[in-house]
Amino acid sequence: MTILSGTKAGAALSACALALSACATPVAGPSGLYAKPIGTAPVTSNPTPYSLALVCIGQYARQYNLRAPRIAIGRIGDYTGKEEADGSGRKLTQGASLMAMSAFAKAGMPMVERFDTSVTELELKYTNNKLIGDGPTPTAEGPSEPRKIYSGQMPGSDFHVVGGITELNYNIRSTGMDAAGGDTASDGLKGSFRNRVFVMNIAMDLRLVNSRTLEVVDVISYQKQIVGREIGIGLFDFLNGNVFDISAGSGALEPLQLGVRALVERAVVEMSANLYGMPGPQSCLTSDPLGGGTFGVTGGFTPAYNNLGTNNASTREEPSRWSDRRDPDAGGLRGRY
Repeated sequence: MTILSGTKAGAALSACALALSACATPVAGPSGLYAKPIGTAPVTSNPTPYSLALVCIGQYARQYNLRAPRIAIGRIGDYTGKEEADGSGRKLTQGASLMAMSAFAKAGMPMVERFDTSVTELELKYTNNKLIGDGPTPTAEGPSEPRKIYSGQMPGSDFHVVGGITELNYNIRSTGMDAAGGDTASDGLKGSFRNRVFVMNIAMDLRLVNSRTLEVVDVISYQKQIVGREIGIGLFDFLNGNVFDISAGSGALEPLQLGVRALVERAVVEMSANLYGMPGPQSCLTSDPLGGGTFGVTGGFTPAYNNLGTNNASTREEPSRWSDRRDPDAGGLRGRY
């Protein structure tokens, strides 16, 4: 950064103000927007180092025609009690249960919903009052045939998963170095350098419960360490009556919430392998973990109709698919101008 004075400084500030004013305006443009959002990164899959193992487990079960038990996901809460200092919320994700659902889907496990049954309960209430029909959309001629409730129409779970995030420990270990040096003269060149690394960790405890007997059949406790680093360099000098203060640096923190997802997926890998009777990762060497099917590193699905030969199952993991900026086949999407 260069520090100027007088007319030059005023001109520079005016130019900056004009440049910034072009980025946003209180008057909506022809598109109806005050400003165009930045960023063009496509939507991508969100795997961890254990996602391919989950897909492999599902492929292994299908290859050997193993029966997959039905899984329900209960509450996997945050029991650390840690909150942001500014009161903006919890430090750790409150969505570990949702991560577990995605993990079991990657392993090809059939699931039944038990986490949020609000819509189902409302539908059953309306059906019991004969307010919901399964026929064509009601018209002026009359309502459709009322939906019927049958005993045993909802499948039950064989096992369910509960547990929580139990540890968040800061600054397990940190190291750093700061150095500064330069000319002894007051207007001489001076420089500084810093390098810091710190480590924290999170832990999770999960249990797999037999839904019929409430017997706890599997308990898993894992921890994962999170690393962060910071590097910076700075220079300070006087040159021709101007002051130059230049600094640069970079920092990175391993995503904390992605660490929670990795903990969940590692636990689900072990639970799924146990349920399938899979001896270990060596079983994946004889099969292609990405050899098609209805599950992958993005999750899994159950075909609504017999359309496996034509649907989009095999392309869900491609980052450019359906993007109007990256997919050449998307040029004719309706709504694109």
